[in-house]
Amino acid sequence: MQYSAYIAHFLVLIQLLGIVAAVHAVLTVRTAQGAIAWATSLVFMPLLTLVPYLVFGRSRFDAYIEARRQANHEMHEAAAELDWRPWVEEALAARQYDGYKALKAMVGLARMPTLANNHVRLLVNGKASFDAMFEAIAQARKVILVQFFIIRDDALGQRLAQLLLERAANGVDVFLLYDGIGSHALPGRYVEHLRQGGVQVYPFSTGSGMINRFQVNFRNHRKIVVVDGVRGFVGGHNVGVEYLGEKPPLSPWRDTHLELRGPAVACLQECFAEDWYWASHTLPTLILPKAYEEAGMLCQVVPSGPADPQETCSLFFVEAINAAVERLWITTPYFVPDEAVSAALRLAVLRGVDVRILLPSRPDHKTVYAASSLYALEAVRAGIRIFRYQPGFLHQKVVLIDHDTAAVGSANLDNRSFRLNFEIMVVTVDDDFAKEVEKMLMTDFEQSVEMSLDDRRRLHRLQQLGMRVARLVSPIL
Repeated sequence: MQYSAYIAHFLVLIQLLGIVAAVHAVLTVRTAQGAIAWATSLVFMPLLTLVPYLVFGRSRFDAYIEARRQANHEMHEAAAELDWRPWVEEALAARQYDGYKALKAMVGLARMPTLANNHVRLLVNGKASFDAMFEAIAQARKVILVQFFIIRDDALGQRLAQLLLERAANGVDVFLLYDGIGSHALPGRYVEHLRQGGVQVYPFSTGSGMINRFQVNFRNHRKIVVVDGVRGFVGGHNVGVEYLGEKPPLSPWRDTHLELRGPAVACLQECFAEDWYWASHTLPTLILPKAYEEAGMLCQVVPSGPADPQETCSLFFVEAINAAVERLWITTPYFVPDEAVSAALRLAVLRGVDVRILLPSRPDHKTVYAASSLYALEAVRAGIRIFRYQPGFLHQKVVLIDHDTAAVGSANLDNRSFRLNFEIMVVTVDDDFAKEVEKMLMTDFEQSVEMSLDDRRRLHRLQQLGMRVARLVSPIL
């Protein structure tokens, strides 16, 4: 009897805590959809959702956000003393381009300038991407900045470590930043070996404190490599053999990176420096070339994160969609748009824009895939063309707008990228580069199957129910 009383008291306590947490969610979760999803589950299923809310749900750590903003401010003050920004001449030159007007909103959104005279190379798969990055690292003479969400201690991770150790042994300043959650399986011996070899290594973490230690939001999802301040790399690849297509059942892996040369590489360095300063409270070595070429394309680097004054990533997609006049092609592994992005996509179709979204046909996260599938079916009903990539898992994050604008980076079309992760995209304005991206995506579409309204009719009722349940929790995925 006494045992039953203990259970009853425990359940009452859990219910009360669930109500308190639900009120907290309503007051603090950034989106109405997320607040409703958390509050409903905390009130009606507190036993199942209290711990996940502690880990995943507290998307507004005010103290963390203020600390991050202060760290960014301190980093910028330290960098300003170096007088290293190439903003003035290249920013003025950018205004002479016709494509500059299309990026004016991005300047304010990114808090970085649109810069002229850049050169960009499209890297269409894992082999091309890592061959280019490793070749650049091997040739480094002064400094290497490396940042990935995931680094694995496998054959690819060992190749990266060996290259970094070789460069450090030759007097190169080497900085390596990895996400503490994304790289949770990375053994301590890997990091220690690098440190003993002269590589400066830090994990990116949300912060310290009893509650924060359970927090897995605010992950650093960026992938940045900069060599000697001259060559920069951004895209979707992490460091693991699966990104080379060598790990079933998701192989062959489909992903995209780009190589950037020119003044916009300084923006990549600044983005890395913000993250490095947060992790280490020190400034990495920052380098600018003495001069840049006097020709090239416009580039806009768009970093985003939860400490931004606005929801930069979500607004980036809204602005990109609204800018489209004739064509909007997007590839993303996760399609869980918020209301603003969904509305922008529907309006683009009504304007007569050719809107296509390329998604994977295989899931790597089943709940996200189920939610994504329901959003995809609703998009088809709205006139958006949805394609499922067939050969393997599709992980690339690419946007193609009309005939001249393209973007490549790390941001997915989901709530985690919109509001919880640190991301980075590089927007380019250049007809020739846009044609390269178009050619790459056309090859992808040719290897895909277009969804239709009949796909919904073929679903079993239990599948439809599962997709709707997944959609209910999609704002908190």
